Amino acid sequence: MLNSPTVHQPSLCMRRSQGLRRIALILSITLGKVVVVSAQEQPKYFEQDVKESNPLRTEQARELDEYILGLKKDESRLKKLLPDDYSSPAAFEKSAERYRQAFCDSIGYPPPGEVPSVAPLFQRIGEDAIGIYYRAVIPVLPGVHAEGIYIIPKSLKAGEKAPLIISMHGGGGSPEVALFHGGANYHDMVRGGVKRGYIVFAPQHLFSAEGYPKDVRNRTDERLRLVGTSLTAVEITKITRSLDVLLQLPEVDATRVGMVGLSYGGYYALVTPAVDRRIKVSVCSCYYGVQESRYQRDEFSVPSDFKFKDRFTLFRDSDLAAIICPRALQIQAGLKDGVDHRDGGKPLAPVSASFYSRLGLAERFEHLIFEGGHEFHDPSAWEFVKKHL
Repeated sequence: MLNSPTVHQPSLCMRRSQGLRRIALILSITLGKVVVVSAQEQPKYFEQDVKESNPLRTEQARELDEYILGLKKDESRLKKLLPDDYSSPAAFEKSAERYRQAFCDSIGYPPPGEVPSVAPLFQRIGEDAIGIYYRAVIPVLPGVHAEGIYIIPKSLKAGEKAPLIISMHGGGGSPEVALFHGGANYHDMVRGGVKRGYIVFAPQHLFSAEGYPKDVRNRTDERLRLVGTSLTAVEITKITRSLDVLLQLPEVDATRVGMVGLSYGGYYALVTPAVDRRIKVSVCSCYYGVQESRYQRDEFSVPSDFKFKDRFTLFRDSDLAAIICPRALQIQAGLKDGVDHRDGGKPLAPVSASFYSRLGLAERFEHLIFEGGHEFHDPSAWEFVKKHL
């Protein structure tokens, strides 16, 4: 008798594999397709250790670093914008318009929105031997007001007009801090103008507010940038649109406007005259060159509201003087102030001075390092204002 052939039973794994193929075939037929799946056909992909491409990412970072450094050194765009007609002061100012417009575009000036039709408010709050004090509230943007202290000197006779001085406080300050109880490091930056027969407007800018985060200034600036403007543009607008109102007052000589400012106020004493040509003389105290100095040491140490587009390629403090020129500009720095405030402007001042000297107006620019700290230097400031206003 022949032996029966041995029958090999499929293993459990094999039976499952066959079952899965049958299911796949049935599904494919159901969908109108016949797909033959072979369990032995497995795709082979190209693989590489991810770490092998790390040098490429490092190279990207290096390239961008070099690119940024190159842009920082490239002055070709600046040269195309700077005023270049030195044939006369008027011709120089005309050739500066493209640079002024580029600066305005960079900061988002003017901010969107029409000037409200609401009348400004001047509320008398007090008087003393030298002046009469008013709280001024001036509409400048939809729902936005400029607020400050407006002082008329008692020396001003009925029917007479007097020059107007904008006195801008610094970081963390207010008109009240700069004015009352000795004026702290502002000294006579506000009352000094009144004592000399000038009308003074001391506006308020945003640095702190009850019920808001401590960094309300930076937060507000960042939010404004997302809607097409900046805090710099809004705060310049608070001054320029206040001027639209103040220069219509019967006691103000609209042809004689000056500005003084300490620290952050010094910043605005630089950028506001750059925008508004009605300001004929400006004193920028303890600010000029500060951000440039910080930027060289640590790019990210610069406060956010100074980081507007092209700040350190097209709109350095030294070059902004070109859109103030030929109007008079004094730069003050305290010998005992911090290193950025004291030394930051030294390499920049000759650049600013050159715009004036090439027009034969060297006396209209002054870079003064005085014996003192982070403070307003009254004697030199008011003498400079008197000379050029």
